[in-house]
Amino acid sequence: MRHLIAAAGIVLSGAAAHAQADPVAEFYKGKTVTILVGYGTGGGYDVYARVISRHFGKHLPGAPNMVVQNMPGAGSLRAANHIYVSAPKDGTMFGTFARNMPLMGVLGGNPNVQFDARKFTWLGSPSSTQDDAYMLFVRNDAKTATIEDALNKSKDPIILGGTAEGATGNDVAFLVRDTLGLNLKMIAGYPDSGALFIAIERGELDGRFVGLSAVSSNKPEWLKPGGPVKVLLQFARKTRHPNYPDVPTARELAKEGRAKQLIELAEIPYMLSRPYAAPPGLPADRAKALQNAFNATTRDKEFLAESGKLGLDVSPVGADEAMEMLDKLAAAPQDLKDQLRKLQGGG
Repeated sequence: MRHLIAAAGIVLSGAAAHAQADPVAEFYKGKTVTILVGYGTGGGYDVYARVISRHFGKHLPGAPNMVVQNMPGAGSLRAANHIYVSAPKDGTMFGTFARNMPLMGVLGGNPNVQFDARKFTWLGSPSSTQDDAYMLFVRNDAKTATIEDALNKSKDPIILGGTAEGATGNDVAFLVRDTLGLNLKMIAGYPDSGALFIAIERGELDGRFVGLSAVSSNKPEWLKPGGPVKVLLQFARKTRHPNYPDVPTARELAKEGRAKQLIELAEIPYMLSRPYAAPPGLPADRAKALQNAFNATTRDKEFLAESGKLGLDVSPVGADEAMEMLDKLAAAPQDLKDQLRKLQGGG
């Protein structure tokens, strides 16, 4: 009888242990989680993703393997659509895409957008505009030497480069051209950020709009005294970056109320300097696990040390803050959103 009782106890204790097992850890154990990057290799988005991939897995229950997959195309719209529509909705894929994709989704009107920005499973961003900025970098030998020159329509335009239509750099260029009166000419169609850096160094382009953190990690020599470029304008900052106290912000140059409203609305998504999101409809426990792992990764000492060596800004934004930002965008007056959508398309 005692043997039967002992055996029963073993069975019950085993059942209890099984019942207490973490279903999220059980799911992820032995699996591979993919981070999809909406750009080619070597750019700022890719660098962040590869650093994150080396630290994320240890913070996710089950410690899955992590891989990075690049899916360039349409200024990262291809990847954003894939994450929303086609990626597995089981927590084995999340990704990063251009910071203006949430705005594009909220503004509407683009038939190629297949996502509702507010329905992504948001993880957040490892970087915000707290210590970053979206800068207009121009070659030192460009004919336009100052922001005053850029506002002078009698001078030659600044020749800027961008990737596909709808990409962040293109949209910002069109916006400041039409709201601030900057004399800019955009040449779009470059395949990726690396090609744009090369085109500027060759003198094929005068410059580009690009994140300060991307330049810091890819072209740190640009930021050294006597480097080959200068900064003419800061975008997505309420105040001037402490390293560039003499460079005006777009908000400062706005001449009238409407222009300032448009710029401030367009700058909201830049709080998510490097947005990360998973597909909609994930099981709630796995969604929470991904969000927790993302938060833990951005505070991981080894991640911070590696990011510091690469010159990556780490000023994290969480999932709740991301949703607050999207709600603020959605609540903007419709006429303002309509006008911004037209301006960002170059019209």
